[in-house]
Amino acid sequence: MNNFDYNKLDEVIHARIRLGIMAALVSTLSMDFGRLKKQLETTDGNLSVHLKKLEDAGYIHVKKSFVDNKPCSTYSVTGEGREAFGKYVEQISRLA
Repeated sequence: MNNFDYNKLDEVIHARIRLGIMAALVSTLSMDFGRLKKQLETTDGNLSVHLKKLEDAGYIHVKKSFVDNKPCSTYSVTGEGREAFGKYVEQISRLA
């Protein structure tokens, strides 16, 4: 465990669902709520809470619109979020 300090892990990203959200979003330009929910196999409420936490941290951006008169939320990673995720992955890789 050389050079690994668990205190430096980003607590916002470290939660399982939030890590899954960030991993999904950094690999694509954007993803809507339904696709994230299906990919992460979680409930609406659980996903909403974790998305809000990431949004509040400035790691993701949400775009709200209507498609066929139904609300649609689409999420993307911000520059700050991409940087934080990169640092998180770097810290975790030190474990390996």
